[in-house]
Amino acid sequence: MIRIAVVGEIGSGKTHVSKLFGYPVFNADKVVSDIYLKNKKVYNKLKKKIPGIFSSFPIKKNELIKAVISKNKNLKTISSIVHPIVRVYLKKFLIKNKDKKVVVLDIPLFLENKMNIRGDVVIFVNSNKKERNRRLILRKNFNRKILIKLKKIQLPIYQKRKKSDFIIDNNFKDKSTRKVVKNILKKILA
Repeated sequence: MIRIAVVGEIGSGKTHVSKLFGYPVFNADKVVSDIYLKNKKVYNKLKKKIPGIFSSFPIKKNELIKAVISKNKNLKTISSIVHPIVRVYLKKFLIKNKDKKVVVLDIPLFLENKMNIRGDVVIFVNSNKKERNRRLILRKNFNRKILIKLKKIQLPIYQKRKKSDFIIDNNFKDKSTRKVVKNILKKILA
């Protein structure tokens, strides 16, 4: 099985690019959202570790935002509770798709959390900063303070680029991005 990891800045179009490969995608953001909606143990742990923020289950996005903004250490606390569960879901995904030729890993902190293994193909999605910011502002629950905190825990762009096997310049035009993905996939499968 070939593991393709798609990395890049927040809002660069990693999820869209991941889907273009046409193989099973592990979307860590979706998994995290599901954990917040369905995992009561996570809610109870967060409520205990970060008192006074979480009012009821399921965990609400605005309460997560409040927790991250209120104290610097809260993002680390949330990550320490949620990331091990994400890894369990990843393991299940890989087992489920063990007979697939390729799987795509859309994991925002893939390199930061040292999830890469020998043989992984890492693809960096590059995009225009102005366009990225425009698209982020349109997201529901967008919060600039959260964006700044998340960027602080990410590797610098030059390091992500350096650790990548391929770079996709995403201009947010589906046809050209699709063509680049197709060409990269041919090289990977060759």
